[in-house]
Amino acid sequence: MLSRILDYLDQNGVQYDHHAHPEAHTAREVAAAEHVPTHEVAKTVVFLDENGYGMAVLRADCAVDMHELRMLLGPRLRLATERELVDLFPECELGAMPPFGSLFRMPVYADSRLAREELIEFNAGTHRDVVRLRYRDYESLVKPIIVDFARLVAS
Repeated sequence: MLSRILDYLDQNGVQYDHHAHPEAHTAREVAAAEHVPTHEVAKTVVFLDENGYGMAVLRADCAVDMHELRMLLGPRLRLATERELVDLFPECELGAMPPFGSLFRMPVYADSRLAREELIEFNAGTHRDVVRLRYRDYESLVKPIIVDFARLVAS
């Protein structure tokens, strides 16, 4: 998955940095391992609604407000199960899927707080690899739908 992501970025002329760090399973752990603020780490949450699977991408210091997401996308929306994630992202470690819906034929919804960041970094298929790039480059490449669906959580 890492080489697929880096190739995708290279083919699209996106400047990025790739880092490897000790294993980190949560977005907050990634921020600590990378020595960056949690608001710069993007996490990917996969959901299923009436139209299929999609990605909600938000800052590590936030949580998905399921009520807001259901108001936006429909009352039957639910989070994907671990089994579904394993099937949907066979090249990724569980919970380390990158926020590139186009690589998986999924729509991407980015929270408006994330959209205000200058730089973001995210898991690149493993719990050790991250990619850092300008948010505007991410947005230009992925074309996420920008909506309000996250709430800040206490650190």
